[in-house]
Amino acid sequence: MYKKYTTPLLFFICLFCMSQEQPGNREKANVYYNGYEYGKAILLYQKLVDTKNPLLEDMERLAHSSYQVNDYELAVNWYARVVEDPNSAPENLLLYARSLKQIAMYHKAKAVLEQYAAKTGRRDEIALDLAGCDQAIKWLAAPRAYLLVNEEKINTPLSEFGALPIDSTLYYTGEGSSRSARYSWTGNNFLRTYHIPIYGDTQATPSQFKPFNKDNRYHVGPIVGNKSRDTFYVTRTYVGKKGGLHETGKMKYRTNRLELVLYTKEKQEKWKASPFAYNDIEAFSVGHATLDGNGQVLYFVSDRPGSIGGTDIWFCEKNEQGGWGTPQNAGPVINSAKDELFPSISSNGTLYYASNGFIGMGGLDVFKSEGSKSSWSSPENLRHPINSGGDDFALVVANISENGFQGYVSSNRAGGKGGDDIYSFTYPKESMLLILEGTSNEGQGKDRPLAEVSVSLKQKDQKLLAKKVSDGSGTFSFEVEPDREYLLLGQKTKFYSDSLVFYTSGLARHDTLRVDLHLEPLFEEGKKFVLQDIHYDFNKFEIRKDAEAILNELVRIMRENATLRIELSSHTDSRGSDKFNMRLSNQRAESVVEYLVSRGIARDRLQAKGKGESQLLNNCTDTTSCSEEEHQKNRRTEVRVLSF
Repeated sequence: MYKKYTTPLLFFICLFCMSQEQPGNREKANVYYNGYEYGKAILLYQKLVDTKNPLLEDMERLAHSSYQVNDYELAVNWYARVVEDPNSAPENLLLYARSLKQIAMYHKAKAVLEQYAAKTGRRDEIALDLAGCDQAIKWLAAPRAYLLVNEEKINTPLSEFGALPIDSTLYYTGEGSSRSARYSWTGNNFLRTYHIPIYGDTQATPSQFKPFNKDNRYHVGPIVGNKSRDTFYVTRTYVGKKGGLHETGKMKYRTNRLELVLYTKEKQEKWKASPFAYNDIEAFSVGHATLDGNGQVLYFVSDRPGSIGGTDIWFCEKNEQGGWGTPQNAGPVINSAKDELFPSISSNGTLYYASNGFIGMGGLDVFKSEGSKSSWSSPENLRHPINSGGDDFALVVANISENGFQGYVSSNRAGGKGGDDIYSFTYPKESMLLILEGTSNEGQGKDRPLAEVSVSLKQKDQKLLAKKVSDGSGTFSFEVEPDREYLLLGQKTKFYSDSLVFYTSGLARHDTLRVDLHLEPLFEEGKKFVLQDIHYDFNKFEIRKDAEAILNELVRIMRENATLRIELSSHTDSRGSDKFNMRLSNQRAESVVEYLVSRGIARDRLQAKGKGESQLLNNCTDTTSCSEEEHQKNRRTEVRVLSF
């Protein structure tokens, strides 16, 4: 993305050369942090903040590092503690709100933004953010019928974005996983152009498109090609000495600018590179090109003189000599006071682009507009699920038919595989929707409806599909698709959440499915809850990956109920000696505590206690023959409220 092209010249100055002592955890953590090695910094900051009175700067840096590695839940956990510190700067409230948006907590984000406005008086500065929260709440409650799929075959823990389907091949920009051509300050690869077959060979893996990647001094991508595929317009970013030099504290970095390079196909599959006539990398950026359907108008992004905001969409018209005429601004309808990026023109002439200058869900949102050159209709936000609380950009329509359309979009939203991921999407003109109707209840009684419960509809992999709040009678409804597996989650402050999995197989069009959620109140001392599906490997006490989602929900409850203190007790089945089971259950209870602490919960709010086989729920004792399912009922982790 445009924001990626910032390359440090020097990321730290030696702090330790005057001492022969081994640097401590804080010094090491700060070196990693200043060097943008956030994953390593997190591990050390977590040790530093595991104290009764952690330093504000350590918590701030842990929160920021968590955000940078896309662990938005962890970022929210730490920003929630940061902003409670009386010395916390007001800017931390903005960072907290941004983190909350990433996990679709728009009600809370709006409240935090209001705190910022009250503290600073700068309400105008966040007017778009506040309006965006209101709209996002509405859009999440009624999502559009886009079906998004993470393209796991090409996405990695690094960044992939800017997909371009050409015939049977998908081109895209990515950091890749090879160890060649890295820029030293992060250790990540330079951006390169990759390609992979869209159809046919299911075993194919991505490979670099080498004609555009020959010079190791550049980030390369995104790209666009003309209809005859003999000319490509490639965004390139030189990471050498040109560009503005900036200094922040002990850090120096360069803001490098984008340029467009035209690659023209010659004989024997060779490509000739030539610069776009209107590049000026010492003065401004030019990149993110796209062509109209006839190839007569070239659109691109630039912050050249005459721009309305940070970066605008500009265009050039092809002249009689086959070159490009003088750049013109595409106008104030689609360009804002902030940034417009990644334009693309579909086959029916619709313009899609990303912007953070209009009302949106957070970060960059994707918009569409009809028109051409400098005459456009007002931009329309594509809403959820195309847009999210993160950066959503580089939407391209690949195929339009009478049944709908398909394409690709890039996003760094929560739940992806890496920094930026590529998602394919389909949008059917008609879909066979079913109705899910539900009621949220207090406790197990169906006659005690609970209002204002936040209800999330998710895919089985936890990806959010829709979200709304139950009404005054505790009722809610969603549209769902047939032959799918869903997860429904109900949450409310001062209540333990409830969830259920349901299937829509065997249902006919317009059928209605009815469900109930039961949320137990938390404000009763001594009350116990069993953490469902917290399993351990045989004779092991480490937290398994499949337990993290359940424990993360407990983290959220602890975060939202700041005075809640709990005891976590672990229980075993009867197999094994009493002594062994007591030791194992203690280790398992401590593992849960350590996990919660690592996710930002203060240790003094937690107590661990192993119960061994002392509190069996059935008659499966040492002398009784029981099934594995019966033994499993005894292997559990319980939460007991100590105080609220």
